[in-house]
Parts: sequence; structure tokens; C-alpha cells
Amino acid sequence: MAMAMTTMTAVAGPRPFGNMDWLNEPEEWSLKDGVLTMQVTGQSDFWRVSHYGFTVDDGPFLYTERGGEFEAKIKVAGDYRDRFDQAGLMLRIDHENWIKCGIEFVDGHYNVSAVVTHGKSDWSVIKLDRPIDSIWLKAVRRRDAVEIFYSFDDKEYTMMRNAPLADNVPVKVGPVAAAPDGRGFKAVFSHFKVTHLPDIRRLEWLERNK
Repeated sequence: MAMAMTTMTAVAGPRPFGNMDWLNEPEEWSLKDGVLTMQVTGQSDFWRVSHYGFTVDDGPFLYTERGGEFEAKIKVAGDYRDRFDQAGLMLRIDHENWIKCGIEFVDGHYNVSAVVTHGKSDWSVIKLDRPIDSIWLKAVRRRDAVEIFYSFDDKEYTMMRNAPLADNVPVKVGPVAAAPDGRGFKAVFSHFKVTHLPDIRRLEWLERNK
């Protein structure tokens, strides 16, 4: 079923997904009451070089750009069905430097997954013992690293990765999805929020120079 095409405009207040831009906009997506629904583009992915020997950069990614340190959080759900179907959160400096994390469906199992890319991609997974309806993801950018957490209830968070990412450069952050092997699937994103964090080095300087 086709979803209505929606044009995003800036809105007052902390409304999720307001005033954001697409990289690889999918053909079908909608935005209603702070919930983003997309039909993920089939045969799409983000990956660079390692293991498989190819580079692809064509999955749908909706982003806002932030400088400095921040915390990003989002709730993700999807009708995963084909191998490597995935949906989650991305932090991206450019096509060679990025992080994506979320749920990835592999060989009939749900996995909490992260890919960290600096020239070449790596991949880490945590296999879940059951299917889940949704997951919360949180990424905290401090100095030259990003801490990635996941939760099933937005209360208790578990760290899944601490990964390097260059500091003092703007970062694009927002929902991401891909369907490398399949025809595409429906993914739903909500409760997206980016919270500014005061630069920790500046706080340390202020403490030393009271």
C-alpha cells in the first residue's frame, strides 16, 4: 500500500523529525504526529570494502546536522523479513566515516547490530533470544568517541559499543534503514531527540579557571 508523500518543514518546539534532510530519500514515506514511517528501499545498504569487497552507500537516511557533543535517542520498529533487513540510528561525518546501529535480521534471528566505518567497515552483533516489537537506541558523542546503548523499555540501557569518531567536526544524525538482500520492508521511527551536551573539555577548563 502506498503511503502519502510528505514534505518536511520546520516546526516550533522539540517536534521529532522537524526540519531534517534526506540522503537517498525512499519512494514511499510518511510523517504524522512525530512518527516517521518508511518503505525501506530494496537492495540498499551502507557498507565499505571489508570482507565483501564492495562499497554501497544508498540506504535511506534522514538527518539533522549537529556540531559538538550530544546525545541522540530514537525508538525503532520494523517488519523485518529478509536477510540483513535493518533499521536504526546513524551518525555520519561523510561517506568514509560513519556509524550505524540498530536491529538487523540475520538468518531468521533478531540481532542488535553496529557497523563502524573509517575507510573500511566492521560489524558487531548481539544475538537476541527472541523477536522484539521495538528497540530504543541511544548514542552519546563525547570527545573523539561515541558510546552506543540499547534498551527495550527506555529505562534500562545496555552499552553495545564504544567507537571512535572524529571530534570538532559536524555530524549528521538520524534514522537509517537498509534492505541489502530483500525487496524492502516497513520501518517505523519515533521519539527521536538530540540533546546538546556542554563540551566536556570546556567544562574542565572552566573548572580550572574559576
